[in-house]
Amino acid sequence: MGFIKYFKNTSWLFAEKILRIIVGIFVGIWVARYLGPEQFGLFSYAQSFAGLFTVFATLGLDGIVVRELVKDKNRQNELISTAFWLKVIGAFVALVILVIAVNFTLNDNYTNLLVFIIASATIFQSFNVVDMYFQAKVLSKYVVYANVFSLLISSIIKIVFILNEAPLIAFAWVVLFDSFVLAVGFIVLFLKNSTFQIKNLTFNRSIAVRLLQHSWPLILGGIVISIYTRIDQVMIKEMLGNESVGQYAAAVQLSNAWYFIPVAISMSVFPAIINAKKISEILYYERLQKLYNLMVWVAIVIALFTTFLSDWAVNLLYGGQYNQAGSILAIHIWSIIFGFLGITSEKWLLSENLQLISFYRTFFGVVINIILNFILIPKYGVQGAAFATLITQMSVSYIFDIFNNKTKKMFFMKTKTMFIWRFFKY
Repeated sequence: MGFIKYFKNTSWLFAEKILRIIVGIFVGIWVARYLGPEQFGLFSYAQSFAGLFTVFATLGLDGIVVRELVKDKNRQNELISTAFWLKVIGAFVALVILVIAVNFTLNDNYTNLLVFIIASATIFQSFNVVDMYFQAKVLSKYVVYANVFSLLISSIIKIVFILNEAPLIAFAWVVLFDSFVLAVGFIVLFLKNSTFQIKNLTFNRSIAVRLLQHSWPLILGGIVISIYTRIDQVMIKEMLGNESVGQYAAAVQLSNAWYFIPVAISMSVFPAIINAKKISEILYYERLQKLYNLMVWVAIVIALFTTFLSDWAVNLLYGGQYNQAGSILAIHIWSIIFGFLGITSEKWLLSENLQLISFYRTFFGVVINIILNFILIPKYGVQGAAFATLITQMSVSYIFDIFNNKTKKMFFMKTKTMFIWRFFKY
């Protein structure tokens, strides 16, 4: 019964992710076509810039709260309430930091307005403590209900806006409204499927201190990851302008769409790899090698086809106005080889309790990416940012491993995947 319960819970989450990817790509491309490179670039920049600071509002609490909810079922109401208020405080602190940060940019008032509208969604994201509650109860189907409802509502609104030729700022309001709808859905489902009452929404200082003592490393990790995934578009805007961001964002949207594959495969087969460790260390690493092989060659096949079809695919999906996105995509798509390896090795690091190494290599990636963007964007334009991403992914997910004794074995295993005859052997 326990296995069935967890399997159904995972299935709900996986189905929601697949739906979100499909709908997100379809509507995202439509929005990009409608807005055009200049406005789509500004919209993408506003989301990226806001994301650099709003990540602080999560306070790294999500996994910690789930763990505490499972461990201490008698204090669930206090945990949920305290985590909620911590997130609300974190959201307002993040907005204050954002107010200060925009003064160091060249943004005009309209750009800053877009940033603040999008960033304000963080306040409603405080209600995702409900997600943590349902995770602890292995009842993620309720979270999926709320997420799917929110996704469909926001997608319909975006389509209506496109058909009625709405201005760019309307799409920023959709981001905020999407968070509001999701928060309402969470509240309704939580009150309906728990014994919690509004009067119990209190703040416990001792619980707050304990949660923050455990979560501060995750706060730092979240900030580093946020910079790692968003800084390229921010730097492109500052160096080249909005249209270049739009060209780059369109290409990245297509390139990153493939990342559901390693997530799905890892989720499916990694439990079997971990179980193999109980039987034999040799079997454990044999299975891990097979997974690395599969990831690399699936990524290589995707990258080859995408490179040859990049211009055609971009023209078909986005139209002729995104005339630079094809060449960007042809470069950026090769980063998925190392990205697929990175996702797999993240699972290995987790199974070996080496999360700190994960933080170090992500921080290393931020430094490398910023330096490369400063060098390559002025010299090669927006294509330089794609090269920077490719080199960064290779450095983080592959080369970094050789410099740490605990991950050196992973470096040699990943190297083996590059030899095609080994793929057929396994």
